[in-house]
This record gives sequence, structure tokens and C-alpha cells, in this order.
Amino acid sequence: MEIKENERIDDLEIKGLRIIQNKKWFCFGIDSILLSDFAKEIHSGSKILDLGAGNGILELLLAAKIENSKITGIEVQKEVCQMAKRSIKMNNLEDRIEIKNINIKELKETAIYDAVVTNPPYKKNETGLKNEIEEKLIARHEILANLEDFIKQASKSLKDKGSMYMVNKPERLIDIFEYSRKYKLEPKELRMVYSKVNSKPVLVLIKATKNANKYLKVMQPLYIYEENGEYTKEILKIYGKEK
Repeated sequence: MEIKENERIDDLEIKGLRIIQNKKWFCFGIDSILLSDFAKEIHSGSKILDLGAGNGILELLLAAKIENSKITGIEVQKEVCQMAKRSIKMNNLEDRIEIKNINIKELKETAIYDAVVTNPPYKKNETGLKNEIEEKLIARHEILANLEDFIKQASKSLKDKGSMYMVNKPERLIDIFEYSRKYKLEPKELRMVYSKVNSKPVLVLIKATKNANKYLKVMQPLYIYEENGEYTKEILKIYGKEK
């Protein structure tokens, strides 16, 4: 397996899977781990679309958690896409995972997926500190596609009653609700993620279902750390490290 400059191979500690990451680019974080856990309810054998695949972390984790699933990842950056493809090949998952190098706005397929997962750029193009590395800039900011584009494409790609699973920042929640309903995705489940008890939320997990009835279930909050700085029992369970 060819490993290029600034790359490393990380053990995902699930079913022997490994991933190639470039330390100068955007490496996956806990948001991808939490999203894969949130979406693990997707039925076995489902056809899944990942909008904004990055290095392929969600593809690998969902392949491990959802049996017989077929996963298509859409990634706009050519170099990042090629790295993801090498990870897929390294894990012998070419028969279950495909990565396409296109902008999500150019995806033509309609109403063929059972579920969509997405970890879109969190920051509007005009906000936040800009990182000088292009790969990080595109991953974090709405440079090539914005939040509405991601939600619009999710709805377009989903079968009737199919669901979108998204992780984002709490400050984008109103926008997520507005765009979801605009494109007939009804928010059904919401879970806030906090660093610790009595802290402000840092992430939000949302499930929205195409052409569903109006009813939102607000789930119990998810805390990442105990007061002593150690991971909570739930986070350890998600990582497969519960004692």
C-alpha cells in the first residue's frame, strides 16, 4: 500500500479496519464517530449516500456497523477522493463502497437511496477564521456548496420515507430546520452534544425523514467528558471501549 508524504495509517479499532489520513489536511474527529453511531439504526442491506465523504471515514464505519449495506460517497476534492479510495481498497471493501469525485450539486441520481448521511462544512463562507490550507478550507467552510445545497441534494437522492442523518453545529439549527422543511425533509429526531454537564452544546445530531409526519423527538443529551476529563460511559461504548 502506497503511503505518500504527510500521510499515516490509523487503526479504527472496529472489525480490523484502517484509514489513511493526511495530517496536513482535515483528519476526522469525534463528529464523524458520533454521526456513524447515530445512523447505525439504518437497516441492513440499505443503499446509503454520503454527501461530502472526505477521507471516507463514514463509509468505513457504516460498512462495519450496517451489514450488507452499499455506500456511495461524494467528494469534490480530487486528492482527498483518491486517498479515500486507497483506504477502501486497503480494507478490501470495493464491493460495498464507491467514492465519486464530483460536487454534490452535480449528482444526477434521484430517489434511489434508503438513507443519506452528511457531515457538511459548518461555517458560512464569510464567517470564522480561514485556514490557509485549501483542503481544510473547503472541508470547514461553505466554499463549493452550502448547507441548503446539502439538504436539497439529500432530499433529491432519498426514496420516499428515507432519512437524512446529519451532524452540525447548534448555531445552524434554525437553518437546518428551514431548509429541511423546504425540501420535504421532516426533522424527526434531535440530539444535542455537550463537552460536559453545564457546558454549552458543541454539536447537534439530526435525523430528518422525507415526506414524514410532523413530530420531533428530542433525545437525551450526549456528554463527551466527565468532570474529571475522562470520556463518559456512553462515549466509551460508542468507541467500543466500555470497561
